[in-house]
Amino acid sequence: MATIGVPNEQGENEFRVSINPDGVKRLLAQGHKVVVEKGAGEAAGALDRSYEEIGATMGGASDAWGSEVVLTVGPVGKAKLKLLTKGAILIGSIDPFLNLKMMDALAKAGITAMAMEFLPRISRAQSMDTLSSQSNIAGYKAVLMAADKLPRIFPMMTTAAGTLSPARMVILGAGVAGLQAIATARRLGARVEVSDIRPETKEEVESLGGRFIEVDMEEEETSGDGGYARAVSDEFLARQREILSERIAAADAVVTTALVPGRKAPVLVSKEMVEGMKPGSVVVDMAARNGGNCELTSPGETVVHQGVSILGPTNIPALVPVHASQVYARNLVTLLAHMTTEGVVGVETDDEIVGPMVVTKGGEIVESRIKEAMA
Repeated sequence: MATIGVPNEQGENEFRVSINPDGVKRLLAQGHKVVVEKGAGEAAGALDRSYEEIGATMGGASDAWGSEVVLTVGPVGKAKLKLLTKGAILIGSIDPFLNLKMMDALAKAGITAMAMEFLPRISRAQSMDTLSSQSNIAGYKAVLMAADKLPRIFPMMTTAAGTLSPARMVILGAGVAGLQAIATARRLGARVEVSDIRPETKEEVESLGGRFIEVDMEEEETSGDGGYARAVSDEFLARQREILSERIAAADAVVTTALVPGRKAPVLVSKEMVEGMKPGSVVVDMAARNGGNCELTSPGETVVHQGVSILGPTNIPALVPVHASQVYARNLVTLLAHMTTEGVVGVETDDEIVGPMVVTKGGEIVESRIKEAMA
């Protein structure tokens, strides 16, 4: 039996919790003991009593962070690092590339740290994929944020005073977040155009009712490992921007989702493109935390430039904490079931799911990309 800690999250404006009461019930069924820090789930609609009723043990920060296995939504802060015990297993979306110093500190503290971001995108691991579960919610919410900020309605509406034309939306990136954004925008009645460097996404885009924006230039290997987008040539990006300028100028709202793992987000929407948009238009930059897809994005803020609002949210899933926590917890519970043998949680680096997730173990950084980034 392992003792599993569920601490209160440290990030600013982080309202999710790593394990909800239903997740506790499932972990108890696996034979584990679950220690939840008091107040950890309140912002996600899970009061302490709901955890106690399921059978969780409520405790303080030192109890949760001092467990054998600690489950988090976001990275560990310096103040909580000292509460972790040597040999503990830390599992969460710990943002290794953006927290290199913390990765080094975790290694020196003897912590086995596993990054949910590094979960391999293979069929066996789909039910554990927190990036997908959170991106689905983020794509949905980003469109609602655009609709809320836009000074017009999304759907076509016929009234006694005349017909209102539907809003036009451009979505950049047809990954999990982008596809959910397409579906949400179409349900709201918007006309949707979509750009992605991977031509194979065209069929998915069109199946959801979106129109795929073609780039009349071939680029080798636009898809990277696990289906993520790969960094492309400057020539390709220049041609893409040229085509997008026309589409974006006609759009009422733009949602950007383009990310390349381990690198700064590519700038797809220039200042000139924004200046070509109609006053009152909206850009929601889902890549704001990684530098932004829009040249004018300011992470965590809303910038208004010549009448166009550029939103730079850095943690969209946290704005929907109940369901975001629900699916995140299911991902973690499924992963732990995979890692548990006769009540013991093991970190097998030769396992095809667990191995790629391990960043630190045995007092060292073992993940090659993080080693390179630190060097």
